[in-house]
This record gives sequence, structure tokens and C-alpha cells, in this order.
Amino acid sequence: MKIKELTKMSICIAIICVSAYISFPLPFTPVMITSQTIAINLVALILTPKQSFLVVLLYILLGAFGLPVFSAGTSGFGRLFGATGGFILGFLVVAPLIGYLKGKNNNLKRYLFVTVFIGMIVLYIFGTIYMSIVQKITIISALSLSVFPFIVGDVLKCFISSFIAIKLNKILKY
Repeated sequence: MKIKELTKMSICIAIICVSAYISFPLPFTPVMITSQTIAINLVALILTPKQSFLVVLLYILLGAFGLPVFSAGTSGFGRLFGATGGFILGFLVVAPLIGYLKGKNNNLKRYLFVTVFIGMIVLYIFGTIYMSIVQKITIISALSLSVFPFIVGDVLKCFISSFIAIKLNKILKY
């Protein structure tokens, strides 16, 4: 890999780590509102699928082995095996999937379609099923805790990340 690519990937890891600190708890759910959706989508839209997979994998490993990079500055394997671990692990699938499906053109409509209707849905599926299993609750209960309250905000975050990616890809010579 070239120095430029490695630098871009390193910055993306840092962006994901910082985005986890921009978080707000909700009293009725273990899932927090974070800016990680913006960061994961942005990474997927500016890197190749392979690069975004590696970036997310390194982010997860940093958090799993003790660096406080998960939401609200938490870390450890306990977070990965907790109620919201499915979302963190889902990033590993969603980022390269978005990166693969984004297409070759720097197109806002396509980016929005891929992030909202594919990326978020796949992430919701991972997070909901995982939470249902870990918390021993029904899928409907898990959806009520981890998806329904977040849909509007997540769509907004997809728009923000897509818009930023368009601008960055022009600067970075997409």
C-alpha cells in the first residue's frame, strides 16, 4: 500500500474512534446515540471495500483489547459480547458492503441509497438479532430498543456522511 492510502486509513480509524465519544445515552435503551454512523459510512464511501474492512477491524481490535474507543469511551470484549455488540461487529460487514455498492461515480443519490437502504438495514439486522439473543428478548422488543427510536437520526447521519464523502472524494481525487 502507498503512504497516501495508509495515511487515509489511519485518519479513518481515528475518525471512528473520536466519533464514539460523541454519544448520548437514552434512558430506555442500552443503545446510545453516537456519531459512529456518520464515521462508518464516511469510511465506507471514501475507502475501498478492503481498506474499510481493515479500518473497522483495527478499530474493533483496539477497543476489544482495552483502548477506550467504543461508545462513551468504553472498551473490552465485554462490550462486543454485550447488548450493543452486534452493532459494533455489524460495522465489519456494513463498511465493506457500502464500499462495494457505492459505485465508481461520486454520486450523492447513490450514496444515500446505499447507506440508508442497504447499510442501515444490514446494521439494524445485525444489531437487533444480536441484542435479541444476548438480552434474551423478542425481536420486536429488540427493534423497539435498538432501531425504531433511531431511524430518523440515522437517515440524517447517512445524509451528512454522504454529503461529506462527496466533498472529500473530490478533494482526494476520487
